[in-house]
Amino acid sequence: MNKNEKNSVLIVDDESGNIITLTHILSSEYLVYAATDGEEAIETAKEHLPGCILLDIIMEKMDGYEVLFRLKNDVRTRNIPVIFVTGLSNSEDEMKGLDLGAADYISKPFNPVIVKLRVRNLFKIINLTDTVDRLSKTDQLTGISNRRDFDYKLSLVFEHAKRGKKPLSICVMDVDNFKKYNDDYGHLWGDAALRTIAKTIENSLKRTVDTTARWGSEEFITLLPDTDLKGALSVAESIRKNIENLQFPSGGKSVNLTLSMGINTHTPKQGSAIRDFVAGADKALYMAKKEGKNKVRIYDGAEGQEQL
Repeated sequence: MNKNEKNSVLIVDDESGNIITLTHILSSEYLVYAATDGEEAIETAKEHLPGCILLDIIMEKMDGYEVLFRLKNDVRTRNIPVIFVTGLSNSEDEMKGLDLGAADYISKPFNPVIVKLRVRNLFKIINLTDTVDRLSKTDQLTGISNRRDFDYKLSLVFEHAKRGKKPLSICVMDVDNFKKYNDDYGHLWGDAALRTIAKTIENSLKRTVDTTARWGSEEFITLLPDTDLKGALSVAESIRKNIENLQFPSGGKSVNLTLSMGINTHTPKQGSAIRDFVAGADKALYMAKKEGKNKVRIYDGAEGQEQL
């Protein structure tokens, strides 16, 4: 197993001998961090976000129960699984830890084989859960985010923009005449075209905070946090030109495909609704289609839309 931040372990114990022993057991398979008290453990967990934490219960400054409670009540660390390492054998102590959210227990004195197996099994569960979670958020055809994942990200970014009074832009895109392309060349070429378009849109985005997703069968959507209308227009026009310049191979010949695009830029405030925000971009997209396709249109909150 490769050493990386994901498959890393934070060992928390106020006895250095225990840290040395556990590090010796685990360091051949995992990147190991260490902390000797609760406060240091919490800060180290926030900084490195280890794959799991081995946490001693009985410590002088802050016991393991308090550390676990604080980890689980911080959005940055709440999902890090914790294995209690303890000499306590009372079932009530074990129940208390499990009730607080501990994933497992390892008893002192350490059995190296048991320690390795419990940590290894936990990582198998973590990695499997991560895979299932990633697949649930990914469009199977194109490999980019799906609508479910986009809706979740949009809700977070929308609230963040509302609190910070920051502009937020969204761009809805539709592949022009895609049904005819599919009918003329077949679904295999159509699927290949959608994958190429998705990758081109992603590659056109310059910031990691920008998100694109497959919104419908031949529709895509891009979210641009902290982006005003000028910035959104620049991104949209870049995407439009990049798609327009592509040659799509289709059974021996190359053809062009284009995008119609609708933009809505808004600074959310109290009472603003996400559905209205998206609906505005949809209305602008409709106008782009109506006025000849391969255009970028802007929703201005009125019946008429502006054209790039």
